[in-house]
Amino acid sequence: MKKITTISICFVAATLAISCKKYLNNNSYFKDRLTLDKSFNNETYIEEWLANSYFFLMGINADVASKGFEPFNFGDDMYYGDRDGAYDPTNVNSLDYNKFSLGNYNEGFVQSWNQCYEGIRSATTFIQNIDQATVISSDRKADYKAQARFVRAYYYWLLLKKYGPIPILPEEGLDYTQSYADLALPRNSYEQCAEYIGKEMVQAARYLPQTRGQLDIGRPTKGAALATRAKVFLYAASPLMNGGKVSMDFKTALVDDKGNQLLSTTYDEKKWARAAAAAKDVMQLGVYSLYISPFKTSGTVTNPATVAPPFHAEYSNKQWPDGWANIDPFDSYRALFDGEVPASGNPELIFTRGQNQSSEGINVMVVHQLPRIASGWNTHGLTLKQVDAYYMSDGADVPGKGLEYGRGNGTQRVTGYVTDQDVAGGKYKPLASGVSLQFANREPRFYASVAYNGSVWHLTNESQVANREKQVFYYRGSGNGYTNTMFWLRTGIGVMKYVNPQDTYENGNINKVVPKYEPAIRYADILLVYAEALNELNSSYNIPSWDSSQTYTIARDVAEIHKGIKPIRIRAGLPDYSEAIYANSALLRAAIKRERQIELMGEQQRYYDLRRWEDAATELTVPIYGYNTLMTSTQRDLFHQPVAAFALQSTFAPKMYFWPISIDELRRDARLTQNPGWQTYK
Repeated sequence: MKKITTISICFVAATLAISCKKYLNNNSYFKDRLTLDKSFNNETYIEEWLANSYFFLMGINADVASKGFEPFNFGDDMYYGDRDGAYDPTNVNSLDYNKFSLGNYNEGFVQSWNQCYEGIRSATTFIQNIDQATVISSDRKADYKAQARFVRAYYYWLLLKKYGPIPILPEEGLDYTQSYADLALPRNSYEQCAEYIGKEMVQAARYLPQTRGQLDIGRPTKGAALATRAKVFLYAASPLMNGGKVSMDFKTALVDDKGNQLLSTTYDEKKWARAAAAAKDVMQLGVYSLYISPFKTSGTVTNPATVAPPFHAEYSNKQWPDGWANIDPFDSYRALFDGEVPASGNPELIFTRGQNQSSEGINVMVVHQLPRIASGWNTHGLTLKQVDAYYMSDGADVPGKGLEYGRGNGTQRVTGYVTDQDVAGGKYKPLASGVSLQFANREPRFYASVAYNGSVWHLTNESQVANREKQVFYYRGSGNGYTNTMFWLRTGIGVMKYVNPQDTYENGNINKVVPKYEPAIRYADILLVYAEALNELNSSYNIPSWDSSQTYTIARDVAEIHKGIKPIRIRAGLPDYSEAIYANSALLRAAIKRERQIELMGEQQRYYDLRRWEDAATELTVPIYGYNTLMTSTQRDLFHQPVAAFALQSTFAPKMYFWPISIDELRRDARLTQNPGWQTYK
């Protein structure tokens, strides 16, 4: 049988679910017109080809970036307000109908589909040809091949997360003597996609190293492959993909060209056990741990002395990891994201693309968070729902939490403000004078993440001393509050996560923003995967480890669930959940969801979590609340009374579970089917 190799797929792509542009034509990428045989026996070209396979992970395919590439970093927790006119929430073609996750799929989001398949094609060619190379050692060949296998599987993971079930290209190529109709590819089921990615990541993990040096920090390790596998299996076990009832009409409508359902409508508990075992595989490597910063008895304005959590008999006098006596919970969290800790010195970072990988990298996101005094755009903010999700410093809920949504417990929001005397007496640290007591005595992650009204921005890299250590208020008329321009926060709440004390955008100089490493996958996420999956089990399962060297007994073991949650809580300076919560799977499920909302905020997790949990229809349809941004500083009591944000709209329709596949792709591939609710090709 005559075959078309993967390198030739682009020439028949009019019949496939991939772009027909010749992105992988050798002549387009390399200086000389070489055959495959010659390309893979030239060390320079081998490395260039591998680098090309990585290339498509950039830009629109980043895991964490600013809104130009990843507007889906914004769920019901974050929003951006500077494109109100560019994205019309009433537009029927809009990818999402709220101001958090907008984007017309005809205006760029088809790029992710194309880029992923271009990367898949490049990586597959590399995998199929690298074994013939004689100019590099066998160890390097094995590592390079494993890297390409990881990259290819990661592209499939990105596609699966965004578009749902997608076509898996055949390894052996296609018979070019067949008709165009016979060359067309259908969508595989979600479970088939998850199984394929899982197996590929195991194959990659066998030959990837445990660690890499600083110069290779953007290349995958064994842990990166296994961690991706754990996340894929977690999604496959989640209600949207595993028999959940909320989206049943959507599931029955999502079919391939033969009418086969692509999402499971029957529940399989063992999928949760598979996800838990996959997370345990990462934990068993012994390579990763949560990053912690040491306790400081003294400090500076930008790196203050540790504010110890309220005394707790179980944790206050114990050393990490059993307690917080010798750690700084605030700095342990802030330093993870603000560029202070290099990737090579961060034991929590499992996979990253490196520093500021695009024109819409995290540094650009920070520019949109910075206040006007630092020449920032002052447009990326937080919702009141996210602010209320953070705990008090003793682990209690903030007074008034959920009141606006009918979910309150009868408590009312705190009134009053920090006084000069309070500051002089060291009360309510780290709050400055004039700040609402609604923001007092909150957990450390709150202060590392939230730019509340009256927070202090350090801006130490500002050339003018007068522009440093600025207290920023969001009252109307304050310079950062409501204006008739785009440069104001729609909820009166900003974002401090990712901001380094040195950061400023003075004179539009992006180099004054400290470079940040993208936290594509970090260990805290894997610990929460482990806890979430274990919590869903009622039976016990024997699951082999990734390399079959041992067999795990996976069950809802509270002691094991503690391993996934307790370190994160202690690192945050919070007591672990009560045993009553651990004993009740429903209560613990709600607690884990909230923990993910807090711990992973701004890491493009919430958007997808709400969908896989089938919570989007509930959480994305309630009004968006913030503070009353029309009030001036003379009306500060009115400012701090929550109101629905008039500039932000929210809604959810079932079609928003997955992105639409472009009409061009549907036209090219006669067997490709559209996601329910989106325009299809006839």
